[in-house]
Amino acid sequence: MSEQQITGRLLIIDDEQNMRHMLKIMTEGAGYSAVTAEDGLKALALLKENEFDFILCDVKMPNMNGMDFLQASAACRGDAPVIMMSAYGTIDLALEAMKGGAYDFISKPFKVDEVVMALRKARERENLRRENQHLRNRLRHLEGGSRFAGMIGKSEPMRAVFGLAEKVARYSTTVLITGESGTGKELVARGIHFASPRRARPLVPVNCGGIPATLLESELFGHLKGAFTGADRSHKGLFEEAAGGTIFLDEVGELPLALQVKILRVLQEGEIRPVGSTETRKVDVRIIAATARNLEEEISRGLFREDLFYRLNVMPIHLPALREHPEDIPLLCRYFIERFNEQLGMSVKGISAGAMAKLIELPWPGNVRELENIIERAMVLSEAEILGPEVLPDYPDNPDDCLVRLAGQSGFSLKKAKKIWERKLITGALLATGGNRSRAAEMLELSFPSLLGKIKAYGIKIKKGEAS
Repeated sequence: MSEQQITGRLLIIDDEQNMRHMLKIMTEGAGYSAVTAEDGLKALALLKENEFDFILCDVKMPNMNGMDFLQASAACRGDAPVIMMSAYGTIDLALEAMKGGAYDFISKPFKVDEVVMALRKARERENLRRENQHLRNRLRHLEGGSRFAGMIGKSEPMRAVFGLAEKVARYSTTVLITGESGTGKELVARGIHFASPRRARPLVPVNCGGIPATLLESELFGHLKGAFTGADRSHKGLFEEAAGGTIFLDEVGELPLALQVKILRVLQEGEIRPVGSTETRKVDVRIIAATARNLEEEISRGLFREDLFYRLNVMPIHLPALREHPEDIPLLCRYFIERFNEQLGMSVKGISAGAMAKLIELPWPGNVRELENIIERAMVLSEAEILGPEVLPDYPDNPDDCLVRLAGQSGFSLKKAKKIWERKLITGALLATGGNRSRAAEMLELSFPSLLGKIKAYGIKIKKGEAS
């Protein structure tokens, strides 16, 4: 058998000589290079000296049975899938094998094609795993360190966010994260906590708008038994649950005014008072708050306390909307494609230049969360390895909506509006041409030197192959 015909190196483990001989002939006929062992101990010795792509292992054997081999070989078999075999096959035994790390389980006696099919499935899974690993490695290379917690981005606005978050993580400073819905405020909060000295203690998230106002005080600060109707036992609040760690107050702008006073006391005095108690309790908790609202506007409307705002706003971190950093869309697309390939068992390789150009032009009211949903939907709908424009949603063109968004970004300044649209169009043209600046200049009807000047002025960083 020539080297090119070998499908993979296979280790067969079975105490019956006839079974080993039959499996060796059968699998070598299907293109595998097979080595045999009569028990788990001899198989372990072979694994320490050789690398195998696949392992067929019987369950009942002398010296070391298959289940013990499965556990003992975990550190030395690498990524080789293990297919267990048994003449005493039961559902419980199969489940136990799967929990122990086996890829598949087949019952004896079996037909020839059952073994070959199980190996083929294992090979397909292994190929997909390697391809996903390649995509992960490529993604890490493309990211170039542009990552914080579960967020990625290489644009200047996102790099600034990551740098600030990394710095503030070292301390117990109160942080206020602002930004539109879907920009990743909770991801930043989690990243700050797990990069901080408090990471071994709890991170307790609280959706201030998701708990009824009548229950929120008790949830946050706890209550004593008998404090109100239905309080049949004392309850520890979320601030005490987060002791030594971090409490994340999401949508803090939704807090009722009466509770804002009590949050202010925690920030000023480091103490809480459970509902029904006359005594305060000290708590050591870092507070990270987040909101999609403009709290300064809420203050002017009498809906948010100014003193609480200044206590929360010690270290402000603002997350830009996705439309403000469209150059991160290709990187985010690669990230989501790689992740959904793994989750959905797919092998999508990328996104076409036409589809990327369409994504750049979308309004993104739901920001990164919306992009994530669109990529997942596109991958489910697509029959091709490259996602095209046909699997992306159609947004109706509405010039009035477009003008409203532009006015909101530019504050009705013509100079600012021109810069916003120039940057957007140049970014879109570069992505549509895969980073080819000469072709982008032709599309934009600009001279090549003028395009280079604008790319530098706007800080656009897109290289060849970015849209592929």
